[in-house]
Amino acid sequence: MPDTFDGGCACGAVRYRMQARPMFVHCCHCKDCQRQTGTAFVLNALIETDRVALLSGEPQPFAMPTDSGRPHRVFRCTTCGTAVWSEYGGVAKLRFVRLGTLDEPSALTPDVHIYTRSKLPWVTLPAGVPEFAAYYDSRKLWPAESLKRRQAIFG
Repeated sequence: MPDTFDGGCACGAVRYRMQARPMFVHCCHCKDCQRQTGTAFVLNALIETDRVALLSGEPQPFAMPTDSGRPHRVFRCTTCGTAVWSEYGGVAKLRFVRLGTLDEPSALTPDVHIYTRSKLPWVTLPAGVPEFAAYYDSRKLWPAESLKRRQAIFG
């Protein structure tokens, strides 16, 4: 299993490298994610911003409305509009990298399914992967190493 993951936008103008494995991978079924992606859910690799190296291009942030009212910025390629990562709640030290933009998106799988209360009825969740109607307590679910990394971000 690799420790680095390269990815980029559809046109190739934005290229990046995740310089470590993500802390955790979310499959989010909330209505915001459905609306913003135009599909049933989004797959996000949670990783420290300083562990994502921008190799080329300069994705631009777009402020997105949310049901919670908390800030959400989606960073998109200015040429093709591909969303490469997000920043939630105004926390600039944490990136939510879109798995679909990885060169090998199958290299990572969801650790958890969240906001399943708004999951589309035809989506079948895999057995053995935790699921939550809303959010969850990361202290109970994340691996110890990921919790240490999270603590370094949030203090």
